[in-house]
Amino acid sequence: MAPGWPGDADTVDETRAKVDDEADRGLDEITEHYATVIDALPTPPILVGHSFGGLVAEKLLGQGRGAAAVAIDAAQMKGVLVLPLAAARTGFPVLRNPKNKHRAITLSPKQFQYSFANTLSEEESEMLYDRWTIPGPGRPLFEAAFAAFSRHSPDEVDTGNVDRGPLLLIAGGEDHTVPEAVTKSSLKQYKDSTAVTDFMEFPDRGHSLTIDHGWHDIADASLAWLGKQGL
Repeated sequence: MAPGWPGDADTVDETRAKVDDEADRGLDEITEHYATVIDALPTPPILVGHSFGGLVAEKLLGQGRGAAAVAIDAAQMKGVLVLPLAAARTGFPVLRNPKNKHRAITLSPKQFQYSFANTLSEEESEMLYDRWTIPGPGRPLFEAAFAAFSRHSPDEVDTGNVDRGPLLLIAGGEDHTVPEAVTKSSLKQYKDSTAVTDFMEFPDRGHSLTIDHGWHDIADASLAWLGKQGL
């Protein structure tokens, strides 16, 4: 199953045409959207998410709603204070305008090239941009950026849950949007849990690693890890 975020239409073109449907949706709403899907299933699923989807997968796993989770280049959670320059540059076009918190934002081709496709050729970057980019809500980015100043942030994950399923954190070593340092800092947040928490790095990959020409490498590594967990 690959359910989209709340507000997503059935196709990329339809979603692009209905920008307002994506606007002003935060992490709590997005997480609850997936929780509703999961709660209707006969057994807890394996959760796989990328970027903010990876963070949502971590939140759901912490709630006990998954048999395991693979969080790929997951957005930073509350407690992760490291902010590499590349990540700051990636988030600035959205965060510079407070009104963007309530809007849906679409990256320009140049922004996509830097944030997602910095390890790819210009031709592949353009192809991926045309095929996949849709508007996304600005609210989750603001929630992550200001999580340290919120006592009960939607960006918070129950990292101390000892009864949750296994978790794999995957990092792209050349990722500009979620640099490796962010993922390694997220790993440290789980130090108080005895549940399985593993880390895997793909040194030469950027944020596009789940959709570019090398996505099979990520899928195969994830499946192999799940197999070692008996799943």
